Amino acid sequence: MLISIILTLLILGAAADEYGFSDAWNAAAGLATNLFGCSGCKDILSEGKKLANASPDSFIQWLQGKCDEIPNVDKDVCHGSFKHQAHAIAQVLQRVEDNSKAFDAMCTTMAGVCELPKFEPWKVPLPAKDSCPRRRPSPSGKAPIKVIHFSDIHIDPLYEEGANTDCKKPICCRSYTDEDKPCNNESPAGPFGDHRCDAPKTLEDSMYEAMMEIAPDASFAIFTGDIVDHAVWNTTADYNKKIIDDAYGKMKSKLNGKPVFATAGNHEAHPTNLFPTLAAVKENRGLYHQLSNLWSHWIDDDAQCDRREYGSYSSKVPGGSNLRIISLNTNLYYRLNLWVYRDIDEKDPDDQLAWLVRELQAAETKGEHVFIIGHTPPGDKDTVRDKSNFLDQVFNRYSSTIAAMFYGHTHVDHFAITYSDYTQRNAANARLTSYIAPSLTPTSGMPAFRVYEIDPETYGVLDSITYVADMTDPAFKSKPRWTKLYSAKEAYGPKVNPPVTDPKEELTPAFWHNLTEAMEADDDLFDAYVARKSRNWKPAECRDDCKTEEICQLRAGRSEDSCYVPKPGLQLRKRDLSERRGEHDECGELAISSVFEALNEPSELRRSLDSVKAELKRVHSRKGS
Repeated sequence: MLISIILTLLILGAAADEYGFSDAWNAAAGLATNLFGCSGCKDILSEGKKLANASPDSFIQWLQGKCDEIPNVDKDVCHGSFKHQAHAIAQVLQRVEDNSKAFDAMCTTMAGVCELPKFEPWKVPLPAKDSCPRRRPSPSGKAPIKVIHFSDIHIDPLYEEGANTDCKKPICCRSYTDEDKPCNNESPAGPFGDHRCDAPKTLEDSMYEAMMEIAPDASFAIFTGDIVDHAVWNTTADYNKKIIDDAYGKMKSKLNGKPVFATAGNHEAHPTNLFPTLAAVKENRGLYHQLSNLWSHWIDDDAQCDRREYGSYSSKVPGGSNLRIISLNTNLYYRLNLWVYRDIDEKDPDDQLAWLVRELQAAETKGEHVFIIGHTPPGDKDTVRDKSNFLDQVFNRYSSTIAAMFYGHTHVDHFAITYSDYTQRNAANARLTSYIAPSLTPTSGMPAFRVYEIDPETYGVLDSITYVADMTDPAFKSKPRWTKLYSAKEAYGPKVNPPVTDPKEELTPAFWHNLTEAMEADDDLFDAYVARKSRNWKPAECRDDCKTEEICQLRAGRSEDSCYVPKPGLQLRKRDLSERRGEHDECGELAISSVFEALNEPSELRRSLDSVKAELKRVHSRKGS
């Protein structure tokens, strides 16, 4: 039985944190490491591949049957997860070769038991620079415009005031059982949210009201994705569609007609995380069509039609602006998107890089400035390394045209720097800044959004100001008060060398690099940054390796430079490190630490392997009869 259980958890590793059995997954990965190692993990996937090839339906039924054999794992969560993910798992396993780079990558992503596979260097085809290359312009000195940035709202339409915040599911504040209903529990949810729950609609409304009070003169807003809640085992395509429609409807009505330039988050898809390329799955482009229709209110007609099938677009900001927004579908490069492993050596999924180069070249030729927006930061470990490298080549080539980049996904308040030379990461080589916004959902900190002050001619970022609703404020239960947490220029400008305090001076990539150097030398400054990262929610000390890794991540425009080293076990949000760095497990704590304690026996392994082979034999027998 053990092989089947390990296989069940490992191949669903991409969703273990989402589905609430991350501790069980850690145990499975630990066993795979101790008893199998990398080669054993690939053997397990190979057995699954054989069964998937023999009979996809039998493979799926066999997987779902394992949910009843895994101790202490919520059966609803487990069955729901396989119901959603199993078909993609079967198709991916059918496609990949045994003992291949894809198997290495899957075992690295899911269990941390193989080394990250090396990718073949590829020089992205790029137009040559002009003999007199364009340079980033100096600040104009004119009064700035304002731009709002919000992300990862994760609205829960089933949030119920008074429901249990201390439930047994990955996300709470729902009436899962009679004990979870209002008046039947000792930990009732308030009207505006709880850290163990996703955002209620009341909190969503409060955020939009605050935006219009704080920045009523904002020129436009950027939304970097993730609308659907974290109860991903219980979603449907129709459920997601309604939440997405409702969310964009509110943006349209509550932001007083301001344009909202948006991108697709990994949670928008049903099943979660799964974004096949058009080459892999030609049908079921419904999500992209839906988003294209919703975005059409704010983007050019040509932009809506050009990439309607792909979840991306390029559009000028209206009103005579010289600014172009290019929205990337970063989910194509997301390591928890199982479809990535189907064609792991594909250099340019959905031809997005080639399209991006064309758009940036046209912008360069016309003298336009560009904001890049996307969901997952390219330098984050969640972006597969080869695709991150290829993107970085494009960003570096057009670093004089790109004014700034904006992302979400991490749920925390931070940034990342793109360099022209990653072997010499210094201020002189700093080329671009990625502004990574905190989330509305309070699972990783206080609800938050940002307001940027932008030069109206160069479109450089002059300041980044984060606003929060403090959930410890007694007023939060009646009406959240949104206040300024910090201004980057005020908090960090005097601390860097040279200081940056002039309101009309740009926060250049060199400024952000100099900040990382200042934080290396000043623990108090670094501690203040870590506290702001979670918006002052449960900050803990981060020293030694923790501090080194955090600063390394800030200097990672490419995921290969993030200092991330896979370790056996859960590779999504390790609490021992993440909490020290101001991050928190967005799915809550479901301790299943002793799930596999009784299964660590070689004899069990042999019996389990025999059971998988017996199932395969039964499939072949049925086919021959």
